Amino acid sequence: MKILICDDHTIVRDGLKQILQHLEGVTLIKEAANGLDTIELLKSEVFDILLLDISLPDMSGLEVLHTVKLKWPTTNVLILSMHSQGTFAMRALRLGASGYLTKDTAMDELLTAVTKVSEGKKYISPSLEEILASYLDDDTYALKHDLLSSREFVVMIKLARGQSLLEIGKELYISNKTAGTYRSRILAKMEFTKNIELTWYCMENKLI
Repeated sequence: MKILICDDHTIVRDGLKQILQHLEGVTLIKEAANGLDTIELLKSEVFDILLLDISLPDMSGLEVLHTVKLKWPTTNVLILSMHSQGTFAMRALRLGASGYLTKDTAMDELLTAVTKVSEGKKYISPSLEEILASYLDDDTYALKHDLLSSREFVVMIKLARGQSLLEIGKELYISNKTAGTYRSRILAKMEFTKNIELTWYCMENKLI
């Protein structure tokens, strides 16, 4: 089993490596401190599991997740984040994550999650299952970006980070016109008129 860890904190990466080294079947553990380095490593090495943080210095972890599932669909992604809100977990699962854990997870649970994900199964911690259930049952948990499709969500993140329609089109393999259509649809659903409003919204909700 080959594992890639993406987290911008050295102490977190070191701690995860110490834990995962004791897992049977692990043959390789590599690490990256940001999203771009993660993508570069995936270009040169096939990994079975990517342990991915949501909060990264260069791009959203959810954006990295979308790229990974688009280009390397066989790589299982396990989100390990400090965010326990249902909105982050739900969005990650919709984007193709195999599991979602918070960083206060016990060592045994992390090992269980990695094992299940390596077997092609999904894993959600029991504590998060209750949050997700409440999120689905209670409309008060709904946020504006929950109205977006997975592709619209990724385009929104890129727009919020200041990327042009040309850049977005190249990264997502779509035309400028299609990227512009996504932008119009996103602004309408979010009830905004300018990209800067998307930036403010994403910063306020810790999406970038």
